[in-house]
Amino acid sequence: MKVLRVVGIVAAAVAVLALGGWMTLNAMTRPLDPNAEPRYFRVLPGESVTAVAERLEREGVIRNASAALLRIRWKAQGRTILDGTYQVSAAQRADRVLLHLIESRPLRQDVLIREGLWAEEVARILEEREVASAEEFMSLVAKPQEFADVVSFPLPEASLEGYLFPDTYDFPPLLGARRAIETMLQTFERKVFVPLERPQAEDLRRWVVVGSLVELEAMHDDERARIAGVIYNRLERGMRLQVDATVLYALRERRRLFHSDYATEHPYNTYRIPALPPGPICSPGYRSIAAAKAPEEHEFLFYVAMPDGYHAFSRTYEEHLRNVERHIGGRGDR
Repeated sequence: MKVLRVVGIVAAAVAVLALGGWMTLNAMTRPLDPNAEPRYFRVLPGESVTAVAERLEREGVIRNASAALLRIRWKAQGRTILDGTYQVSAAQRADRVLLHLIESRPLRQDVLIREGLWAEEVARILEEREVASAEEFMSLVAKPQEFADVVSFPLPEASLEGYLFPDTYDFPPLLGARRAIETMLQTFERKVFVPLERPQAEDLRRWVVVGSLVELEAMHDDERARIAGVIYNRLERGMRLQVDATVLYALRERRRLFHSDYATEHPYNTYRIPALPPGPICSPGYRSIAAAKAPEEHEFLFYVAMPDGYHAFSRTYEEHLRNVERHIGGRGDR
């Protein structure tokens, strides 16, 4: 009887300890903040489940990483977490947060980068979609050589303006500026550099600069090569290009231009310089860059936009003035 009593006491003690352990474990994995809103969390490439749990604890998503790992030890055995962005919440139990990461796939987010945007406009879009901060993005845009090992085409020296290829990208929140820029440059390589037969640095630079002008001047594809032809014709004759979009780029404003704006002293103002601007003025699409490579051969030197987005082209200034009067009834310089 005495032996049975001892066994009973030991069994009761074990049960109490087990219950106490379970209660402690339960307390350590309960939600950290029942009122918390979901938030984004980025899992890094190669990050282990343990490392992710520890970072969740440091970032205030779960109460205790070790307790969470203990509760899911059987379910997590041999499992990994795909790198990417997820939604997590401190209103969930810690073990459920970890299991969600293990059993789910990263978030996808389509982000449209349209043709004709300035780099700073791309930066604002990425910040609005929580992909990266605009400040971080623009800081890296000004450091092209940091991406020299990412692509095989020759990068410009001062800025990646013009090479951030416009497309629809899967850019989830928290991706970061560097990853976004790498992806856009690699897309430029695949969709521009290779199709253009891997041009030399100077040819590529000229085509991207001219292509950026064409992008902002042409509304219709069948006019891109013709407008490129006008640009080259004027350059050959030492004429100023007088492209309004370069003045807007110099001013960093998208608005109607006033007469005084054309006198702005700036290296990108083609009403002041008899040459191409020093660099691209937007992110051109492939069709505009291809038009810059293969411009239409003609004798036009001027054009004026018509209400339908097409242009009236002319060979002489007198003819151009007649087109201006006919189509817009006002001032026109090219």
